[in-house]
Amino acid sequence: MTTTAKRILIVSSEFPPQPGGIGNHAHHLATNLQKQGCQVQVLCDHRSSDGELETAFDASLQVKVHRIAVQRLRMLMYFKRLQLLFRLIKEVDVVMASGKFSLWAVAFCSEFYTKKYIAIVHGTEVNFKPFVLRQSIAYALKRFHKVICVSNYTKSLIDYLQLKSVYVIPNGIASVTWLNASVEPMVIEGHPKLVTVGNVTERKGQIHVVKQLPELLKVFPDLHYHCIGIPTEKEKVLSVAKHLNVEQHVTFHGRVEEHQLQALLLGGDVFVMLSAATATGDVEGFGIAILEANALGLPAIGALECGIEDAIAHKQSGLLIPLGDPQSFIEAINSILNEKEGYAARAKAWAQQHDWGIIIKRYLELIGE
Repeated sequence: MTTTAKRILIVSSEFPPQPGGIGNHAHHLATNLQKQGCQVQVLCDHRSSDGELETAFDASLQVKVHRIAVQRLRMLMYFKRLQLLFRLIKEVDVVMASGKFSLWAVAFCSEFYTKKYIAIVHGTEVNFKPFVLRQSIAYALKRFHKVICVSNYTKSLIDYLQLKSVYVIPNGIASVTWLNASVEPMVIEGHPKLVTVGNVTERKGQIHVVKQLPELLKVFPDLHYHCIGIPTEKEKVLSVAKHLNVEQHVTFHGRVEEHQLQALLLGGDVFVMLSAATATGDVEGFGIAILEANALGLPAIGALECGIEDAIAHKQSGLLIPLGDPQSFIEAINSILNEKEGYAARAKAWAQQHDWGIIIKRYLELIGE
């Protein structure tokens, strides 16, 4: 990478400490680029009303984070973010955009400033159903010099644009900070114990697991399904569970602290993510939670025809199955339980291949070209 390409601005629609895959990605991208000698700034929004959580988090980072305060009028936040972007863009050589509004905003700025522009595409932002939204994203992506997709599935969503410089770089995990040797497995209910980590939504697929529980329980009568994450659509999923008379086999743990999350994962038998595209086009672009579970030795079962296909090495770190196929689900659980140690070892090895120390080198190559 040339020295003139070391000043980088990452414009992201999310950023920690609040949860979110795009924010998680932007955080690790920024910190790892900084470790490699780049001068990194991040532009994002506050997500809490008082901003105290964000201020404390930002103070712990080496990168400079610029946030737009929460406003009652969302349009005012958009305007202020665009205004700040126009100021910050003058100070950098490379601008990276991640998330829907970020793509629009940076594409607009590219009309006025000659910089190296790189888009990072996750999934949902390139799968909108309304024509106007699809066209606006198509226009935006054509303004970038390079487009990085987090999975081959995500890349397939923009193949119709026939962009010249499209690359696939999978999501990564921060193994050093994620793996905590002092955490003991939590004793949780069930055998086998299925675990999903993620916001309880149609996209994350908890409801698709619950719908198949009646068939699974015929083979695994003591099976229990543990859902960890913000309970956005908990009542909807619980209603289905009650209708199927399987609610006693489902537990919603809500959002938990990292050490408790690790303990729950260590106490599980199989990680499950049966994601599906929603009617509005919301899709799972990769599934970073799968790699985090793998790093702890928990094999995964995931759905085909989404970004999860890149997050699971079939028959190595876990198994990929058709959505809504209970027999395949049962066979996958049996396969993992019958070779648990082998799957656990291969899952750890697969996760290690996605350590940010490795992934960041691929970003550096593209930035330096």
